[in-house]
Amino acid sequence: MSKNFLLIAAGGTGGHMFPAQALSDLMLSRGWRVKLSTDLRGMSFAGEFSPLVSMEVTNSGAFSGVGLSRKLFVPFKIISGIISILKSFKKDRPDIVIGFGGYPTIPPLLVAKFLKIPIILHEQNGVLGLVNKMFSKYANAVASGTLSTKLPDGVKENFTGNPVRPAIIQRAGSPYIPPGDYPMSILVIGGSQGAKILSEIVPQSLGALPKSILKQIRVIHQARDQDKIAVLAAYESLNIPAVVKPFFTDIGNKIAEAQLINSRAGASSVADISIVGRPSILVPFAAATNDHQTVNAASSAELGASVVISEAELTIPGLSKVVESILSDSFLANKMAKAALKVGNPDSSYKLMELVEEVSGGVQI
Repeated sequence: MSKNFLLIAAGGTGGHMFPAQALSDLMLSRGWRVKLSTDLRGMSFAGEFSPLVSMEVTNSGAFSGVGLSRKLFVPFKIISGIISILKSFKKDRPDIVIGFGGYPTIPPLLVAKFLKIPIILHEQNGVLGLVNKMFSKYANAVASGTLSTKLPDGVKENFTGNPVRPAIIQRAGSPYIPPGDYPMSILVIGGSQGAKILSEIVPQSLGALPKSILKQIRVIHQARDQDKIAVLAAYESLNIPAVVKPFFTDIGNKIAEAQLINSRAGASSVADISIVGRPSILVPFAAATNDHQTVNAASSAELGASVVISEAELTIPGLSKVVESILSDSFLANKMAKAALKVGNPDSSYKLMELVEEVSGGVQI
């Protein structure tokens, strides 16, 4: 029990869990003990974490996106989570707690504040999530994954970038093969919440491509489990070779092999694409809080690495035209791939690790 002890609290989406995983790997390599606190949904991503990371399920709940009857039970869930975390911390007190956003982080952050345990928050998106905004004034440091994240008055930004998983880092800056008269791979990344519209639009938009391009493409498509059969059927009806799955464990390889990526603009997705360095078409999730995915995509668009299409403007012929413009112009595609590397921050995990060690050592950031 003599090792420094980090408690990582993260919500139950890939956007929260992937940077948490990246940091946990690095902290373990530095000799720290690491525990992950998340909810049942987050535990579905836990298999990607090192077996050296201990796990605990934290009871919590969200007030948004649920009916009145479920909202009434949320305070009781949070109180239950607080009691559980308090007991856990009394037995094994962390040296520092880092929250990656999401409602499951409320109990650990509240207990850490009560027990005067140092707190760091990491915000992946260009706009603070609700829980991170709540705790930002009480944190010892707030790290941002997107440069110039808007923070409350008096809260200092510590830009670290978004940590990415080792599978992505291993393919960082992989040589890019621009599109041409040979087999080309298109990767479609939807994310857990925003995959449906891409599953509906992308197959038909690719089917509308000129035959000279259509005959060369193959598709790797991440779709929700409930959509995958329909998506695969759509590709089969268009004679487009496709692999459709809800999750790809070798996503680093899939990104590196792609000539073009069509993705939502979640912070982790943007980070993954930019670290490897691939041209992309980004479709921000319109229902994202404060339209933060549009903010996430801004730097990539400004540098010419991505074409950004809003949901309101996403149509089958419009998307097909953009795909054609990139796949028919190897110079443009190569230029976009190089620009993407300028967006990426491959040392983000190290910057966040340094921040954790500074704050845990008593340095106020």
